[in-house]
Amino acid sequence: MVTPRLILVLGDQLSDDLSALREGDSARDVVVMAEVQAETDYVPHHPKKIAFLFAAMRKHAAHLREIGWQVRYTTLDDPENTQSIPGELLRAADATGAQEAIGTEPGEFRLIAALEDGPLPVHLFPDDRFLCGHAEFDAWAEGRKELRMEWFYREMRRKTGLMMEGDKPAGGRWNYDQENRKPPPKGLSCDGPLRHDSDDVTRDVLALVRDRFGNRYGSLDGFWFATDRTGALAALDHFIGQSLPHFGDYQDAMVKGQPFLHHAILSVYMNAGLLGWREVCEAAEAAWKAGDVPINAAEGFIRQIIGWREYIRGIYFREGPDYTLRNVLGADRDLPEFYWSGDTDMRCMNECITATMEEAYAHHIQRLMVTGNFALLAGIDPHQVHEWYLVVYADAYEWVESPNVIGMSQFADGGVVGSKPYVSGGNYINRMSDYCKSCSYVVSRKAGEDACPFNLLYWNFLDRHRDRFERNPRMAQMYRTWDRMDDDHRRTVLSEGDTILAKLDRGDRV
Repeated sequence: MVTPRLILVLGDQLSDDLSALREGDSARDVVVMAEVQAETDYVPHHPKKIAFLFAAMRKHAAHLREIGWQVRYTTLDDPENTQSIPGELLRAADATGAQEAIGTEPGEFRLIAALEDGPLPVHLFPDDRFLCGHAEFDAWAEGRKELRMEWFYREMRRKTGLMMEGDKPAGGRWNYDQENRKPPPKGLSCDGPLRHDSDDVTRDVLALVRDRFGNRYGSLDGFWFATDRTGALAALDHFIGQSLPHFGDYQDAMVKGQPFLHHAILSVYMNAGLLGWREVCEAAEAAWKAGDVPINAAEGFIRQIIGWREYIRGIYFREGPDYTLRNVLGADRDLPEFYWSGDTDMRCMNECITATMEEAYAHHIQRLMVTGNFALLAGIDPHQVHEWYLVVYADAYEWVESPNVIGMSQFADGGVVGSKPYVSGGNYINRMSDYCKSCSYVVSRKAGEDACPFNLLYWNFLDRHRDRFERNPRMAQMYRTWDRMDDDHRRTVLSEGDTILAKLDRGDRV
């Protein structure tokens, strides 16, 4: 009798075209999938994320059985569940006689280490569902003084041929940001992503998650995610037809009561494996070629996937497991409690946090220029910020989340990802949203009791980090502006900024 091997399939590896499955033999080997407490609890994930993954895992296990695989699946409430991935592999080995396991490389160093140090030998194959492998990214990065995404993106365009005319970019330009990122006009709205009804499998999972995780940050009500590949493909078709035509124009816009606008919300499905980068990008390219989508929208969307998404993954694996601990600015303030409640007088923060609680989602500008911007200005410990983002979003996995937060949002890596910190006062938020119109603070006020905290903290941040940033060519103009201000005004601004920081330290309402 031939001894079987175990094939580990993780919750974010819900793809038929998985390297470990290609290496396996469906007539001999046993697929192992497991819902375990160690993966729900290393940070207290949003219950909607847990529900999405468990329902999608159960359906993918059923699909693998249908196409001929033997699958050993452990539910969270199985009384024999060891509640860890290595523990479930060992239990499966005891039951099947397997002496080894194979898997596809996880997307988090934490889990890679757990498998390498586990009691059963596990051989991990590269995750080739991505466009750019580790060696290719390292070869691109080697010897460069700056690892700028734009240059990487152009290489990926050439490699894939997406929106290329020979060796030239379609339309003669690599990106169309000049046509993108318009402020929202009055009345801007969108129906948002395709919403899916829950079936029996999903309802069973929702009951389990509500019982086990109902007291966590975030609401489980109104669950609408697709939980299988068919639903994810329908969500892709819906986005291409309904929202992509306007995505470029309004990708940075923010509107009260409109958490989605024209964004795709496909990262939830892509990062779990239900959709692949190629089919998503080719659908966008085809819509542009058919004349249904303008070039600025198609290019801007494709850049997010083969440019930014692949670049961020390359940074994560190149920089190593200690990346999330970087803190070059020495930020050490605790994350304010209102990040967990939305209980703040700042309308922009309240809007973005409460929407995140409800939907396990916020779009990239809400993450970068509202919640991330405030944390950076206020000197919040970047590791706490990193863990908050990992908790609250359904599409968050460490490979994609940590470089976006530690690097792009918090500048804690000292400039590996971004050439400057992404900070702004209230004017940017006012220009790109309608939040400020109903805020308790006055965005036009630069000082005084009702001055926007973003305005005060912006100058406070620049002042306390002057030695690091005043020679940065992208920031020098702001220091010249600061230096031209009246001395009394500057002292007032710094003092009032310190008052806000003191309120944060005391836990007072801001």
